[in-house]
Amino acid sequence: MQGILLRTLIAMLGLFLASRIIPGVSIVGTGTFVLAALLLGVVNALVRPIAFLMTLPLTIITLGLFLLVLNAAMFGLVAAVLDDFTVSGFWAAFFGAIVVSISSTIASWFIGPSGRYEVFVVRRR
Repeated sequence: MQGILLRTLIAMLGLFLASRIIPGVSIVGTGTFVLAALLLGVVNALVRPIAFLMTLPLTIITLGLFLLVLNAAMFGLVAAVLDDFTVSGFWAAFFGAIVVSISSTIASWFIGPSGRYEVFVVRRR
């Protein structure tokens, strides 16, 4: 449970950064941030794998670059479901998804599988 809450907070941070940095991405209200972060997690867990399998040949042909378009589509899908979360077009969704992905990746470097803050120290002898 702790891991889900922490990852939701990280997604909220990414969405906040995307709404501040990317023109065309707008999120109004704290409740919308929470709901968008939860919905983004659900969409990435349920819809994205199906979309990935359906577009696998295109992903292989583009050497994986189509995954960026798939991430933008998932970002836009969440925006389409929520009223107070607006994305003005493909490029806003594309760069918004990149900002959320980068912030989530950087934050996940410090979080272990149990959802706790972990630092590993490697000592050579």
